[in-house]
Amino acid sequence: MATFVDRVVLHLQAGDGGHGCVSIHREKFKPFGGPDGGNGGHGGSVSLVVDPQVTTLLDFHFHPHVKADNGKGGAGSNRDGANGHNLVLKVPNGTVVQTTDGTVLADMVGAGTTFEVARGGRGGRGNASLANARRKAPGFAELGEPGDQLDIVLELKSVADVGLVGFPSAGKSSLISVISAAKPKIADYPFTTLVPNLGVVRLDNHTFTVADVPGLIPGAATGKGLGLEFLRHIERCAVLVHVIDSATLEPGRDPVADIDAIEAELSQYGGLADRPRLVAVNKVDVPDGRDLAEIVRPDLEERGYRVFEVSAATREGLKELTYAMAELVEAERKAAPPAEPTRIVIRPTAVDDAGFTITAEADGSFTVRGVRPERWVKQTNFDNDEAVGYLADRLARLGVEDKLAKAGAEPGDLVRIGEREFDWQPTLYAGVEFVPGNRGTDVRLEEKSSRASAAERLAARKARRVRPEDEMGADEIGADVGDDDIEDDAE
Repeated sequence: MATFVDRVVLHLQAGDGGHGCVSIHREKFKPFGGPDGGNGGHGGSVSLVVDPQVTTLLDFHFHPHVKADNGKGGAGSNRDGANGHNLVLKVPNGTVVQTTDGTVLADMVGAGTTFEVARGGRGGRGNASLANARRKAPGFAELGEPGDQLDIVLELKSVADVGLVGFPSAGKSSLISVISAAKPKIADYPFTTLVPNLGVVRLDNHTFTVADVPGLIPGAATGKGLGLEFLRHIERCAVLVHVIDSATLEPGRDPVADIDAIEAELSQYGGLADRPRLVAVNKVDVPDGRDLAEIVRPDLEERGYRVFEVSAATREGLKELTYAMAELVEAERKAAPPAEPTRIVIRPTAVDDAGFTITAEADGSFTVRGVRPERWVKQTNFDNDEAVGYLADRLARLGVEDKLAKAGAEPGDLVRIGEREFDWQPTLYAGVEFVPGNRGTDVRLEEKSSRASAAERLAARKARRVRPEDEMGADEIGADVGDDDIEDDAE
């Protein structure tokens, strides 16, 4: 059985948050000492970290289900629950984290690179934390938030400086075994190499890695042979070396035709056209192989290739080949842009961002989407009426009711928040009827408004100031009559 696995599917489950506690402090001569329920602990998260000592995904192949610890529940006497332990998974350098539909979440290159792939749930608050000036003794607590649950795909792309490509039995494994300390399997039949092999080459002051990719054949880019499974391992290589078998006995095979076939597959796979190439014509220790190498050398050099006649058996020409590899690797390293420190990207929430959206569905219902509303619903114990009322107050303060009214929702309409469905009943205040309003309208400006005009209000104010005669004294009445006589004489 092969001990190299480069693609696995992981089923991840982050830890759930612990529930908050409902408790009332009890002490002698103090029958009601106030709430003292503690908070629940947070659930453990699942993270991936690059470890240079790990070279395969074999462990995840045998253990694909991963679950972090749950948070502990709170207790009385203000005792908070313990947090769940975070789970850290070690992956090889060059691991690509994807969703099951192919969306790339992270490309993990470099020792110590960390990525939190599943976040643990928050712990629920106990009734001691929910108490305030108006709600001095809450009879409820929040539930723990469930942790993230998802499936991801880990795909390993070997990180090597030089990639050896060629037909099966071209001598790639033999070549890497003599220029490095790698000990791959070597045999005289095709597809001996079933997994990529990595070797470290040390030459004077140069150190670089070489990857031996399993043999490629025509159609490898479309899944024929083993090519599709391992072509991705040369994506990160800075230099490609064509290893050509000059002593093959197969009809229709020659070094030029082999290079054309391999280049066609690399072109079809895509993304490798800018990599510098070298050509190593192997097995020149065989007389016929040396003659063929001398014949095709001018044709290959005309195409711009640097050709090296080598023999993995006698180590002929390997020194010149390794120096050429080191030269190209150093040139690529110098041309690469300098590594920039990781930038912390801050994305503040917009001022007018309420944190949720409301969508009117075709069936007449409304769907509320948002991190906070959905989390609040998950943390609500719907068997407790007081907890449900607290949820309604939070949603109203957030502005959910106002936006539902502006979206055209009527009392009794179906509203979905997360996995819960509600028959919406807006908050009503004494003496005020629910009126769904739209932005830019005002009921006071309607034509049939019952509100009195300014002239009517002025007349009513003057009428209230006039005192009836039965409340006036005799002196006041006589004075009024005398004034009337004077006015009549003047006329």
